[in-house]
Amino acid sequence: MSGDLATDLRGPGTWSLSWHGVRTVALLELRQRVKSSRWIVILAVWALIIGGLTTLIRYSIFDSSDFALSDDDTAGATMFGVIVFLVLALGSLVSPSLSATSVNGDRNAGVLAIMQSTLLSPFELAVGKLLAAWACAIALLVVALPFVGWAYLEGGTPIGRLLVTLLLLALTLLVVCAIGLGYSALTAKTSASAVLTYLTVAFLSLGLPLLFVLTLAMVTQDEKVQVRTQVPVEQSVNGDTTYHCEYRTETWSRTHTERTWWLLAANPYVVVADAAPVPQRRHENDDPLSSIRQGVRELRLGQSAVEDECGDFVSDDITQARDAELDRLPPIWPYGLAADLLIGAGFLVLTVRRLRTPADRLARGTRVA
Repeated sequence: MSGDLATDLRGPGTWSLSWHGVRTVALLELRQRVKSSRWIVILAVWALIIGGLTTLIRYSIFDSSDFALSDDDTAGATMFGVIVFLVLALGSLVSPSLSATSVNGDRNAGVLAIMQSTLLSPFELAVGKLLAAWACAIALLVVALPFVGWAYLEGGTPIGRLLVTLLLLALTLLVVCAIGLGYSALTAKTSASAVLTYLTVAFLSLGLPLLFVLTLAMVTQDEKVQVRTQVPVEQSVNGDTTYHCEYRTETWSRTHTERTWWLLAANPYVVVADAAPVPQRRHENDDPLSSIRQGVRELRLGQSAVEDECGDFVSDDITQARDAELDRLPPIWPYGLAADLLIGAGFLVLTVRRLRTPADRLARGTRVA
């Protein structure tokens, strides 16, 4: 009896987790969002924006002169890649608002202290709030699903690519929600947590490619390389010159991207593009997803050991050797996805630690109850 009383007074452990506790917190969060008329407006505006842009993209691609001589599968795959990146970009802009004010907003309203005084553990509070924000983000993805399906039905996209991209989009939105939740627990002001979340998401999306470009000068140096070049052999009576190809050693400026490619691995667009299965078409790199996938793998492999400067006499052996090296490379997306999930997990752990009671330290002016 006394042991049970001591347990009740001590409260749940920080990392105790039960489905009932998580479900309770998540339902409270979702009911609060659903009752708000602003949520309906957000979904309606989201659908209008995605639908309008999808329509414009569809007719821009299929009426473009660049696709006049190509098949419908190429145009369809291009449309699918553009729509997927559009949903990812807009989702990354909207999702932070779903969780970036979750903790500090409840604390400022005096609601958080009430929940912390119950038998709910900090881990259950954090996971419940995260799942509620993620459910709202998935609702945005579901609203966009008909337009993604439209792009899929245009052709050129296998069903495996559709399913993989949707799964990766959902996981990316989960990471974004976790980042927003962590900042909402870390800062006292909702404006500060929202700005920090947007900055972090922008760094993953735009900052990592920019950082990669800025480091290129650090991995560029002059080296001796083998160059296959065109050499004149003899000149005929009518003035035509005969050429043949031979190898020479020359000094070239070489950029070793194989040393810094990993800076791009955690980029959400790279993760989605690299994980998407490649369609079996004549030209495998003629859509946005395949182009990014191939480009990042080229950067990972680095420049070729032999440069071919022999004009129209391109060596099939060099090309085939390069393609074989690219095929042997393991996929990049597991590294990037693992990095993103670790970032999300880190922010979740931060949230749990900030929700522990009694709190070791609170920011000045923070409302407790």
